[in-house]
Amino acid sequence: MAATTQTPPDALGTSRARQAQRRNTRRDTRAALLFISPWLVGFLVLTLWPVLYSGYLSLTDYDVFNAPNFVGLENYRTLFSDETARLAIGNTFYFAIIQVPLQVLVSLALALLLNQAGRSSGFFRTAFFLPRMTPPVAIGVLLLLLFNGQSGLINRVLGLVGIDGPAWTTDPNWIKPGLILMSLWSVGSSVIILLAALRNVPAELYDSAKVDGANFWQKTTLITVPMISGALFFVFIINSIDALQSFTEAYTAYFGSGNTTYSNDAALFYSIYLFREAFEFLNMGYASALAWVLFVIILVITLVQLRVSKRFVYYEGEQR
Repeated sequence: MAATTQTPPDALGTSRARQAQRRNTRRDTRAALLFISPWLVGFLVLTLWPVLYSGYLSLTDYDVFNAPNFVGLENYRTLFSDETARLAIGNTFYFAIIQVPLQVLVSLALALLLNQAGRSSGFFRTAFFLPRMTPPVAIGVLLLLLFNGQSGLINRVLGLVGIDGPAWTTDPNWIKPGLILMSLWSVGSSVIILLAALRNVPAELYDSAKVDGANFWQKTTLITVPMISGALFFVFIINSIDALQSFTEAYTAYFGSGNTTYSNDAALFYSIYLFREAFEFLNMGYASALAWVLFVIILVITLVQLRVSKRFVYYEGEQR
């Protein structure tokens, strides 16, 4: 007679525990999906679908009123031979290459000062962050008021020290520098991020450096910057993406006012050109191609920055 095999009690208990764990996992997964479903639906309907549909429109000739007419890669061929598009991308890169490092340096300097402020740092944190809450349209209007060549506050201050200020808003050579300086108005968020990183630098490192006779500059370059390099990189990459999509302030100041007495080509950023093609000239297919090229540019630059960061960014506890 064949011997019957029985499942050991321990194995049976383990099997039941695993089944119960799987049921709990499935229940938790369903609950999580239920809670995030509003965001998930919004992302699929309001973000992912428009992005994918714009990819299709970039292959068509579409003017909103008529059905899209498939033209293949014609929009992209037109883009790469479009002198205005080259002007816009040149203006955008000029702005980003100067503005991003300058904004990071100013943010770091202000964060270092706030880190020494003691109890009053809370007030100054708020004071530096409040301009970030200013609507971008208001910043564009403020730019015209502050940088006006005849009556602007900036040139009045320069005049007090004997400097004849330039025509910031009308001279093509000074339009982008004016926009870059005005962008420093909203460094508050970067300052807060860097200040938080500074507060996490171990005080023991500074104490050891002080014993070794290190000065402020040596402490900053050899301790502070390496220890907050992760936050610096985050600020740099976020500001880079923001600069490459710069739109509202320049559009408000130079395209939304209706002033046609001077050329505004120097302020024609890529996003502004894209917006005008889409909503002023109704070239939706061509504007979609412009948008996808901008997406690829930002993606490539971000990937390069991520690659370079492996050599310069230090994370505590990371083995090298």
